Amino acid sequence: MEEAIIEKSVFEEIPTEKIYTEKAITVGTFLGGPLVAGYFMAENFKVFGDFNKARKTWIITILATIFIFGLIFLIPENINIPNMIFPIIYMGIAAYFTKQYQEKQINKHIENGGEHYNWWRTILISFIGISVLLGAIFSISFLTETVNGGLTESTKKYGTMNHEIAYQSNINENEADRIATAFEKTAFFDDSITKYVYLEKIDNNYEISISCNESVKDDTAAAQPFVQLRNDMQKHFPDNKIILKLVVDNLDNVVRRIE
Repeated sequence: MEEAIIEKSVFEEIPTEKIYTEKAITVGTFLGGPLVAGYFMAENFKVFGDFNKARKTWIITILATIFIFGLIFLIPENINIPNMIFPIIYMGIAAYFTKQYQEKQINKHIENGGEHYNWWRTILISFIGISVLLGAIFSISFLTETVNGGLTESTKKYGTMNHEIAYQSNINENEADRIATAFEKTAFFDDSITKYVYLEKIDNNYEISISCNESVKDDTAAAQPFVQLRNDMQKHFPDNKIILKLVVDNLDNVVRRIE
């Protein structure tokens, strides 16, 4: 036994560099996100002398981060997902990969007298990581909103048929209510068929998109009820011009504009 101890002390040098333990990687990932997981694991691989794996770790981390947060942006707003779900998911993934690819080397490093970073450093790195991540998310959200003219959308339903008006953020709820009231008075919002309209305000004009049959594109008779609707709506808004956009399938496919 003594010989084994002497042999170990002679032939196995005590590591001089510090590493991140499995627990630090798991907790740090939960607090700081996937970028922190990649940083901790890549730094460990460098200490272990495996620079190729350190490089691959960063590539996988960046791709995974883009995928995860791209997925978050694609989730519809009406689907409520608990805030803790994603941190738990990528914490679990980080724990799995750490155990799979670094557990033995981490344990050997500690057994040979090597040191590991303290919790203060782990928490600090996690804080920096989540700050970078949130900054990127806010920047993307800001740029997306800027590209879209800085406008978001709201919806409101009216009457027993739940007629729906979707409207942009430069329109307040009171304006949407006035449009709905006018639709009720003109009998467009009736008790037979649920109607869906999209309301925009450009300068001082209300542009209202209404889904219709493609026949109104070339058939003047088919479009006449909408001409009458537009004229009746205009009477309720003497200070605003009412414009009806008849669309087919999607808002961009305007087949007739009535003003």
